[in-house]
Amino acid sequence: MSDIYETVIGLEVHVQLSTRTKAFCGCSTAFGAEANTQVCPVCLGLPGVLPVYNKKAFEYALKVAMALECDIQKTVKFDRKNYYYPDLPKNYQISQYDMPLAYNGKITIEDEEEGSIDIGITRAHLEEDAGKLMHDEQQAFSYVDLNRTGTPLLEIVSEPDIRSPEQAYEYLKALKQTIKYLDVSDCNMEEGSLRCDANVSLRRKGSEKFGSKVEIKNLNSFKAVRDALVFEQLRQEEALEEQEKVIQQTRLWNEQKNVTEPMRTKEEAQDYRYFPDPDLVPFEVAPEVLERVRQSMPELPRRRKERFVNQYRLSEKDVEVLTSEKPLADFYEAVVSEYNDPQAVCNWVKGEIMMHIKDRPKGIEDLGLKPGHLASIIEMSKKGKISGLAAKEVLRENLDSGKDPEMIVKEKGLEQVSDKGELESIVVKVIEQNEKSVNDYRGGKENALSYLVGQVMRQTKGKANPKLAGEMLRKKITG
Repeated sequence: MSDIYETVIGLEVHVQLSTRTKAFCGCSTAFGAEANTQVCPVCLGLPGVLPVYNKKAFEYALKVAMALECDIQKTVKFDRKNYYYPDLPKNYQISQYDMPLAYNGKITIEDEEEGSIDIGITRAHLEEDAGKLMHDEQQAFSYVDLNRTGTPLLEIVSEPDIRSPEQAYEYLKALKQTIKYLDVSDCNMEEGSLRCDANVSLRRKGSEKFGSKVEIKNLNSFKAVRDALVFEQLRQEEALEEQEKVIQQTRLWNEQKNVTEPMRTKEEAQDYRYFPDPDLVPFEVAPEVLERVRQSMPELPRRRKERFVNQYRLSEKDVEVLTSEKPLADFYEAVVSEYNDPQAVCNWVKGEIMMHIKDRPKGIEDLGLKPGHLASIIEMSKKGKISGLAAKEVLRENLDSGKDPEMIVKEKGLEQVSDKGELESIVVKVIEQNEKSVNDYRGGKENALSYLVGQVMRQTKGKANPKLAGEMLRKKITG
């Protein structure tokens, strides 16, 4: 980007609330069912039916609104947003227009250059999803699956406070992390549980007036959001430099070509002919409901990070990893409650545990690892009962079999050898078999000793006390 223009970005994020049933009926929201098997007269909008709003979805939405520090609307009203799509059988979408559930909130992100930045939340409103069209290029027609019709969504609209594609990426990360902590959505972008539209415009630096806004629709990954914004930022800058007009329109991201392409001119609110839904009576949110939801709120990511730094004396870099997901942070604290060495537990979670999560690949909650078992492994390693190598083997066996770590140590004979008499013959043998390394060490190469210790560890199948082995090797080599 040149120094002449400033980028202005606002994001609209659709979050599917993870209720078992739809927003206005009892149909299942389970993903992957056979097409058109999860529909009923209510979500199809057939004549004579009456929608009833899902209480659980409402409470989930309230949780998000509170986490984003929003003001909550006292009276909840639903509106009809009128437009025609082949996958919208009612020809209107139940949404909220002039009285959104929540407004005037914020979320804090971290920017490499500017530090902490508050991004304003304009509004968060409830609505239902439409169905899905499937186009077969080999056929002269398309299919429609209405299973998603009526799925409860919360649309979160940011203020145009975002100034770069990277900040947009950080905003989405922070928003997803917060929602996942609340356990109100799985935020699975592959299954459509979290979708994003981005609005982007350029203006001359120092100007208060916004430029012509372009909306990029249906971005299905954080990377796609960032890449599309980078492209659009440059496209608009080139147009302005050439004295061309940037047209206000909706565009689509073509991931194969790495470009945005025109879709349609941008609709305005009046194009949707909003009016209050006559089938859904406005209602007031009872103070006791708000208080009950407030009491059920978990500790949120930002506050948990601060507490971890202060309570466990860990670095911010360590805490960033430990609190990245609520189940991982919960697991860490559960292990520390069993074995009170926060840094040692942190090192194991960041190292071996994250490696197994990546390799298997499962979340910490799916590994089946009991906090007490990891605490036991760390304690045996710290006390010298087993070597570091053996501790890793015990963990692997524990994840495979679920057996108690102490039993694994006993069955596999992994107790660390700290008896000089037991190690004497092996140390002598290693020195005899590795003449070059011995001479290297005598010549001043300290690393050669580490190699020899490794040979002792290999011949004892990881059971030797490495510190003792090193001392014995050094003494014998130097005389």
